[in-house]
Amino acid sequence: MSFLKAILVHGGAWATPDGQVESHRQGVERAARVGFDVLRGGGSAVDAVVEAIRVMEADPAFNAGRGAVLNEAGEVELDAAIMEGAELAAGAVAAVQGIEHPVDLARRVMERSPHVLLVGAGAVAFARAQGIATCPPKSLIVERERERWVKAKRSEKDPTLGKFPVALDPADTVGAVARDESGHLAAATSTGGTLLKLPGRVGDSPLVGCGLYADDRLGAAASTGWGEGIIRVVMARSALDFLGSGSPVTEAARRAIDLLESRTGGRGGIILMAPDGNLGFAFSTPHMAHAYHTDGMSDPVVGL
Repeated sequence: MSFLKAILVHGGAWATPDGQVESHRQGVERAARVGFDVLRGGGSAVDAVVEAIRVMEADPAFNAGRGAVLNEAGEVELDAAIMEGAELAAGAVAAVQGIEHPVDLARRVMERSPHVLLVGAGAVAFARAQGIATCPPKSLIVERERERWVKAKRSEKDPTLGKFPVALDPADTVGAVARDESGHLAAATSTGGTLLKLPGRVGDSPLVGCGLYADDRLGAAASTGWGEGIIRVVMARSALDFLGSGSPVTEAARRAIDLLESRTGGRGGIILMAPDGNLGFAFSTPHMAHAYHTDGMSDPVVGL
């Protein structure tokens, strides 16, 4: 089924603990609803994915913005990116601190700089120059993640405690793809990365072709999961190549996940949108919270 206006979002591919399932379902539903409201009001696909991502960055349930996982030093470092499909414009930031909504900063990089990717202190300096609000970096840390970090650090030092439970380890990224009434596509991602990552580590999320891609002629994609593997198979662009070669959108998503697993042993998820607005997704983790809202629907459809 195809749609004129549509948005599809995800809240990360991982083994969501029972106590967090409902907050993830509600969070992606809100994001899809807010994003589609933008489209329904005549807003662009870029506007829609930014607003959807902002909802999830502000929601401490997700590993993005406030609520993100902590790196090895006990700090929040954030990555985000955005790409639009009409002109292939893109903007991204990586390893930034003290930015509550890094997707806003990525958009400024796309629209107000000659660059695609800014990192670290340089990205934060650009944010200040652009009037984007900063905050104390510690204000983005939530108690759930502080406790998770302490437990993970303890298990590192004491091998008798075993490996930190995978079921409690969120796999990066929130993402969104959208099509507006003009037929233009956009994709956006935002993440805190992986628990105990080395300071300065950058995963797939802010890398064009890996964590996201948007081209009005091919489609739009946003990846989630093990970033190091996703980078090596250039998963977002690979999924769109599968789509372009004739695979239906859901099959193209599945082929991208199969590629990730067969070539790297990694697990993850991906959301896709075809140029006509047709939607698809796939994941190889126990869960991937997702929601979509399209023309003709009164409420988003939500899944986990």
